[in-house]
Amino acid sequence: MAHIDSGKPRAGCRDIWNSFMVEGVKFCEFDMPYCPTTALSLPNRIVTWVEAKDICRRMRREFGGEFHVDAFVCFYLDDFKFDSSFGIWRRPDSAMKTLRHFTGIFTPDLSINQDFPLPWKIFNTYRARAFGCWCASQGLEVINNVRWGGRETWGFCFAGVPRNSIVAIGTVASGLRRLENRLLFEDGLRELVRVLNPHTIIVYGSSNYACFEKLSSRGIRVVQYDSAAARRFAKAGV
Repeated sequence: MAHIDSGKPRAGCRDIWNSFMVEGVKFCEFDMPYCPTTALSLPNRIVTWVEAKDICRRMRREFGGEFHVDAFVCFYLDDFKFDSSFGIWRRPDSAMKTLRHFTGIFTPDLSINQDFPLPWKIFNTYRARAFGCWCASQGLEVINNVRWGGRETWGFCFAGVPRNSIVAIGTVASGLRRLENRLLFEDGLRELVRVLNPHTIIVYGSSNYACFEKLSSRGIRVVQYDSAAARRFAKAGV
């Protein structure tokens, strides 16, 4: 006999997929949560999740529990640095103890590498949108990070992101100096513009590529921010 889901949780069930993050939100293709852009302006500063935790440790020692940092937190890092057993998805309440001190976030840059199974690529995209929805519900300003892979990802990787808005992308550790990677990136960037028609694209990392100059010539605002590594090198005079 087929099991019929009544829609009510069974006694003893646990929310293993963080359904609380998408309570009351709209869904679109692939059952992807629609994550609104709630940022009121461009970030004055961007820090990584690792930097944000370090900043909070220092600020708590100096000011105690109440302080505000006028910066957006991004996740342009190796996934294990923010998506481990103690990471933002498994321990969201713990993550919010750090994030609540900042102005906003870019939604997580969870990997959808070429060699990943397609269901995992979809799930990582889902998690990025869901986490963004939840952060917005907690009062943080949110800008959607958009990540794509090959053409097989184009059907879902832009789903849940508002059109005619601000989006963020990362070029750090993307291997764009290699021609084959750059062509894949540029193909996806053109598709992003076609589907989402953003008025502003934030680039975390180098924007010194012809594809961004072309976007600027079309009237799309391209705003570049140095990566954490570039900032360290600049500070060291490298």
